[in-house]
Amino acid sequence: MPELPEVESARAVIERGGLHRTIVDVDDSDTWECRPHRPGEIRDVLVGHRLTAAHRRGKSMWCELGGDAPTLGIHLGMSGRIVITGPDGDDVGGDYVPPRRSARTPKEEWYRFSLTFEGGGRLRLLDPRRLGRVRLDPDVDALGPDAAEIGREEFRERVGRGRAPVKARLLDQSVVAGVGNLLADEVLWQAGVDPRRTVDTLGTDDLDALRRSLRAAVRTAARQGGVHTLEVVAHRGASGHCPRCGSEMARATVGGRTTWFCPREQH
Repeated sequence: MPELPEVESARAVIERGGLHRTIVDVDDSDTWECRPHRPGEIRDVLVGHRLTAAHRRGKSMWCELGGDAPTLGIHLGMSGRIVITGPDGDDVGGDYVPPRRSARTPKEEWYRFSLTFEGGGRLRLLDPRRLGRVRLDPDVDALGPDAAEIGREEFRERVGRGRAPVKARLLDQSVVAGVGNLLADEVLWQAGVDPRRTVDTLGTDDLDALRRSLRAAVRTAARQGGVHTLEVVAHRGASGHCPRCGSEMARATVGGRTTWFCPREQH
């Protein structure tokens, strides 16, 4: 699913092309994507307003409407993208497109939610697998600090507490928000830490190395267009080999997720 860098790309698209444009219509008719709201409920709130700011914490994104109006939460799910057009219908921008989907022409029914702006143009949620979510006033209080911004001492305290496997702890959104399966494998590989290792065995040097690797991986993925571009991701598989030492990659299940790591370099 989209991880922190991909959601940041979507947030930036909204900030660049969707703010300060008066909303004149809303398509919130997809009752699954917009649950628990009834069709028309989100529309009634948004029409006449403008998005004034776009925020993100981890993989959650929400937009302010100004004043006392509710916020608009947009979760991309497994395959969602934000696409924005200008008054003439030309693309203002869209967040990243994975290479395997770049040549596909979207079907109209894949657009699950849209805002129509005064003078023309729209903000649309493209979600082929229908796993995204749009809701008013999303609750983000249960999320931990953002993975791209968490400080050293807080990272040590949150990630190093308990006896869970380190990968499971990184994937816990209440501990650190924004790390998904691919990003976790990259971070652990970069830091040379076995994903099965329990966090109570990690010293401050290990935790600091994880945080540095996390921040660097997020920056690289954002710059290059997504988590799929990171160094070890292409080597996650039965025929994969460690890009550093050439060892055959090992497979395990950690925290319920398929995990790939280098058995020689990750300890």
